[in-house]
Amino acid sequence: MAEKVKKAKAPAKPRTSAASAIKTVAKKVTAVKPGMAKRPSHEEIARLAYRHWIERGGKNGGSEEDWLRAERELKKT
Repeated sequence: MAEKVKKAKAPAKPRTSAASAIKTVAKKVTAVKPGMAKRPSHEEIARLAYRHWIERGGKNGGSEEDWLRAERELKKT
């Protein structure tokens, strides 16, 4: 008769302490660095540029200036 051979168990995983788990989570979190401006969305810029256009009386021309002005203003905040 053939003898039954037991399979070896895989080694147990080392337990992580609460302190090492917190360090791992802290590494994954990315903070916004000071001086990094928020990047406004296309829609936000368009909305503010439209307001500038209305303020100018809705005249043709100057749309690029309105857009750039809106972009600058939104990046400041």
